Amino acid sequence: MKSFFRELIRCVATLTLFALPTAAQNSDYDQPYRPQVHFSPAENWTNDPNGLVFFQGEYHLFFQYNPYGDQWGHMSWGHAVSTDLLHWHELPVAIPEHDNTMIFTGSVVVDHGNTSGFCTHGDCLVAIYTGHTQTPQGVRQTQNLAVSLDKGRNWAQYPGNPVLDLKMADFRDPSVSWDPIAHHWVMAVSLPKEHKIRFYSSPNLKVWTQLSDFGPTGDIDGDWECPDLLQIPSSNGASSMWALKVGLNPGAPQGGSGEQYFLGTFDGKTFRQSRLRGSHGLTNYGKDDYCAISYNGLPKDQKPVLIGWMSNWQYAAKIPTFPYRGQMSLPRHLSYISDQAGLALKQEPIIAPLRGKNYELSALSTNTSALYGSGHTIQPPFEIRLNFGHPTDTVFGLKIFSDQQHWTEVAFDTAKKEFYIDRTHSGAAVSPDFPTRTKAPLVTTRPYDLTLIVDRSSVEAFAQDGTIAMTDLVFPVANNLQIQIFPNDAKPIDSEGQLWELKSIW
Repeated sequence: MKSFFRELIRCVATLTLFALPTAAQNSDYDQPYRPQVHFSPAENWTNDPNGLVFFQGEYHLFFQYNPYGDQWGHMSWGHAVSTDLLHWHELPVAIPEHDNTMIFTGSVVVDHGNTSGFCTHGDCLVAIYTGHTQTPQGVRQTQNLAVSLDKGRNWAQYPGNPVLDLKMADFRDPSVSWDPIAHHWVMAVSLPKEHKIRFYSSPNLKVWTQLSDFGPTGDIDGDWECPDLLQIPSSNGASSMWALKVGLNPGAPQGGSGEQYFLGTFDGKTFRQSRLRGSHGLTNYGKDDYCAISYNGLPKDQKPVLIGWMSNWQYAAKIPTFPYRGQMSLPRHLSYISDQAGLALKQEPIIAPLRGKNYELSALSTNTSALYGSGHTIQPPFEIRLNFGHPTDTVFGLKIFSDQQHWTEVAFDTAKKEFYIDRTHSGAAVSPDFPTRTKAPLVTTRPYDLTLIVDRSSVEAFAQDGTIAMTDLVFPVANNLQIQIFPNDAKPIDSEGQLWELKSIW
């Protein structure tokens, strides 16, 4: 153990313990489909966000990363930091693949009380991640630790790894946080094939005791992955609730990979789903928001923040981007609502600091005959906020055209009681699984409002007071877009039909 601490100190004082590939910082971040308000690595493959943590003024975003190419493989933890959750600076790889072990999804915690005994210079960061190892007997997934004493720039492996080993091929994605009431760490980790989330406790992050299992329940048509257990506040001042978010791949209701949530209670040992209506739903009703996790270490006055991977395992390796492949969703604040329709998770995108020039939607072309070519055009990224009040039309919303034959439709259908995004005519098809109309159930007693963030290769919609989140990739044939509100007499409420140009984060 003494040699481990010497290595930790040497790691900080001299150089990293690993040979870390360096992130390319010379990218112009201006390729045709490069997102302008969403994080993407300068180059190469990325998928799940990992180890989201706020520490000493920085938001850390670790992420599944292949340092050697734009296809899945050699999984390591990439790394970026931000002071506002929007503008990101990519750093060298944090924890690379090593010793025939890929570094899968996990958490980072701030060990304020030095429960681990690793923090020799005040507070330190401890990563708890799944090691994916190919052994002569087959694949084994275990839970492991790495430690950083220099704000996440360099990491040392704990010599006692693995700290949790069930000798299983599928046992992954630990979500770890501190329980201030029980004064111990809590882990939620997935048993994917059994459709269970298992809970453990630990006094020191090194020795873990099994507490309970949750599941199977809800959607079980695919592997359960990427659990996240967190406490969320009420949007109207009521007492907080617990949320357990669980990834599903494949077999999600919208096809491929997707995520569900359960609302309920957690007593430090067992999660119990609420019996109230609405306690189970989809975290995102689009096809392209997977393995979202929340931030550890946030200030007490800040709502929980969630970020996901903006893609789908059905076609993630085929999307037409270069020299990178993969991006993250916008960060969003989480709360819950409880109304006459029941419970629901509420998500509010963090985007306002990027707003630039503002338009009223009435100033834009809403006449079909004016499209395409004579109306006002706008280039992404931009944000739209509108509220249709109490409409009399059955179907109403907006279309975003890149030419007369290519558009994306975002709308409410009160007859079918659906909110939907239709990208079947949006542009590049990518794969047979790509053209689709994603849909979410409408609640007639909630408002018909819409926040839409349009980037160069995505649309993220938040409707009905944020209780519907829907994220879909789109690859339009042109970058000059026009907007049509339909039907022509479906006017948003005055002062709530607004469009903002958004400033690039690069």
